[in-house]
Amino acid sequence: MIEVRPGGRRRIDRVLAPGYASEPEALPLPTLRERRDEAAQEETDLSYLRRLLHARIDIVKAEQLRRTSDDPGGEDVVARLTAILADNALGPATGSGRHQTLEPTRAGEYRRAAEALVGDATLSDVVSLSDDQLTETLDSYRRQEGSVSQRRREVQAVVDTFNAEIARRYAHGTASVDELLDSQRSAPAAEDDNA
Repeated sequence: MIEVRPGGRRRIDRVLAPGYASEPEALPLPTLRERRDEAAQEETDLSYLRRLLHARIDIVKAEQLRRTSDDPGGEDVVARLTAILADNALGPATGSGRHQTLEPTRAGEYRRAAEALVGDATLSDVVSLSDDQLTETLDSYRRQEGSVSQRRREVQAVVDTFNAEIARRYAHGTASVDELLDSQRSAPAAEDDNA
């Protein structure tokens, strides 16, 4: 389960801290953008973890289906891995429908966390698990996916709060595209000066 630690130093702890997105109208525009970008990166990382968990859920479900089919001695899950994962990728979307341009920054950490959920339920030995172990594994992955999805929705609300405030400022003329372009032009110059 993904827990938010009050006062914690992780990005999710900051993004979901009670005061992080409160009173966005009082924040300077650069701070709004920084916080929005930080929250968007956390959303991307949570989406990546969620996809990893969905893949593992699909693999366990495929093994359960193989065992209950008319041909339980048929091709095992590992041999069918590509098809199982492709079926998930081609199926209907169940997420927020947001287009994400960011790459996950903690992919290795999240992959290890997903694999650690059930110590012996790796992709290579899922066929050796008992029926009860498969059921426990599936339940564990589903609980974790539910936790990740809940946190992801909370982070999306933070991103939406900042985006709404930024849009409001542009609509009311308190922010301008020219200011944004000027700040982006001066950022590389400041980085060059620090090098």
